[in-house]
Amino acid sequence: MASSREIKRRIRSVKNVAQITRAMEMVSASKMRRAQRNVVATRPYAQSMRQLIAELTGRIVGTGRKGTLLEVQPDSRKVGLIVVTPDRGLCGSLISNVQRQTGRFILEQNKAGNQVETFTYGKKGRDFLVRSGQKVVAETMKLGDAPSLEQVLGVAQAALARVQTGEYSEVHIVYSEFVNTLVQRPALKRLVPVETPEASGTPRLDFTYEPSQEELLEELLPRYVETQIYQAVLESIASEHSARMVAMRNATKSAKDLARELTLTFNKARQAAITKEVSEISSGANALADG
Repeated sequence: MASSREIKRRIRSVKNVAQITRAMEMVSASKMRRAQRNVVATRPYAQSMRQLIAELTGRIVGTGRKGTLLEVQPDSRKVGLIVVTPDRGLCGSLISNVQRQTGRFILEQNKAGNQVETFTYGKKGRDFLVRSGQKVVAETMKLGDAPSLEQVLGVAQAALARVQTGEYSEVHIVYSEFVNTLVQRPALKRLVPVETPEASGTPRLDFTYEPSQEELLEELLPRYVETQIYQAVLESIASEHSARMVAMRNATKSAKDLARELTLTFNKARQAAITKEVSEISSGANALADG
């Protein structure tokens, strides 16, 4: 059994860890609430954009889609993959889940004869892909807790430029989807060719578009994809802080449980030492009495 002094030192150390993890939990909780507000604030714009794209794609058929991000590029065997991860760890299994989804997608594409080139937001995803020997075309790190659209556009436009030149047949994105405070799940979505959104159930209005519907759709589709990427980055940030808050809460609970166990061990060791001393004193007194 460890000495009483060593046990006391371990108890102090564990209590210090519990204080740190508790502080990190509170910080993450505050950041999570702000990140949730950012996600909710972008949804009306994204929804309006989705409805407009659905309206335009429903009116335009045939050659009107040619040369846009709706068109499939069958000649290219290259696929772009955008990976969104945090810059820091200590957020439970969130990062490993995204990495597992990324690895699974790359293996599936390689089996199908496609070459995957990657684009990353966040240090953890970049490091994982570099270790795996994957080509990272563009990267962005240190976005902060509330990135602007301009901070996200660099990587997004780099991926879209390769689609518009016919280099990529598809572009996908993998990120952590924010469901609620306790649930964050890895999501894989195809960005290009753009999947036509479902139109709402409301009757169509006969708008007059200037310039033409085809020109407007060609201009709006890249903005629509950029909005989806921006939304994915915001959801990933909210997921990161939620996962870190839960992980730090669990770590604080575990540290407190360990401190209680060590305190019990310390009390037992101290009681055993006292019992031993009393026994020695009693044995000495008995020896003197017999003498």
